[in-house]
Amino acid sequence: MLEEVERWLSTRSWSATERPLHRILAAKQRTGQTVSVVLPALNEEATVGDIVSVIRHDLMRQVPLVDELVVVDSGSTDRTSEVAAAAGARVVHRDGILPRLPAVPGKGEVLWRSLLVTRGDIVCFVDADLRDFSSDFVSGIVGPLLTDPDVDLVKAMYDRPLAGAAGQGGRVTELMARPLLNMHWPQLAGFVQPLGGEYAARRSLLEQLPFPVGYGVELGMLVDALHLAGLDALAQVDVGVRKHRHQDGQALGRMAAAIYRTAQLRLARGHLIRPSLTQFERGADGFEPRTYSVDTEERPPMVDIAEYQARKAA
Repeated sequence: MLEEVERWLSTRSWSATERPLHRILAAKQRTGQTVSVVLPALNEEATVGDIVSVIRHDLMRQVPLVDELVVVDSGSTDRTSEVAAAAGARVVHRDGILPRLPAVPGKGEVLWRSLLVTRGDIVCFVDADLRDFSSDFVSGIVGPLLTDPDVDLVKAMYDRPLAGAAGQGGRVTELMARPLLNMHWPQLAGFVQPLGGEYAARRSLLEQLPFPVGYGVELGMLVDALHLAGLDALAQVDVGVRKHRHQDGQALGRMAAAIYRTAQLRLARGHLIRPSLTQFERGADGFEPRTYSVDTEERPPMVDIAEYQARKAA
């Protein structure tokens, strides 16, 4: 490991317990910064309501840490929107944001568009499939941004159990993202969960970043933030254990392909020869190929969008 990364681990890796809630609130009141929490959601009716309820109870009613809580529905066919609204979130549909630009499927697309429907100085993203959710996931990663003006982006780190076994989750992280980062961006080798969906950042940083529209968004954001803000502007906070719905192997393969493509573009900004991935499923006549397209589009920095510029000027 680089000496720079070892130093970073000792100065930019914390536990949520190191910043008590009263200290975070005092910093928020002193600086006047506002906090938005965004949950990107696609068919998460089983979990989204509990997450919204915990955030509203712990961080909006009991203490005024979170100023707005928004669920962005990216085309759910279940009751995700109804459940989230009933729990107290403001629900916005992906297709209703920036309608002049047709939406494409993908998590990064939703996160990018969320910048247009939130106003917080700090934006905190939380996946909507978490179980046994703790508000530490929000306060833990927002805390450094409120208390340390030199920090611009904070990732959550946690254990990810799989089928009861500790530390076995995060298969795409271990098989794809971590090798890529260690080989090509070794300054980022200290991140425990580089692909984790729970992170917070200053709007002033997020609005300058391009957003891969799909699963490559987390890796792309880390790499681009490193180049734009530098390693010392990035941090991570231990929030305990993350329990969520795990995807099957083929879905993970598609995720890995999107992440590789995101890395490839950042390595060379070259031409993607074959933006697709073929996988195999056993059928009646043997193994049958299934080919899926790999996300090849990125949204530009939000600060370049006319509607966003107009809103900032208003």
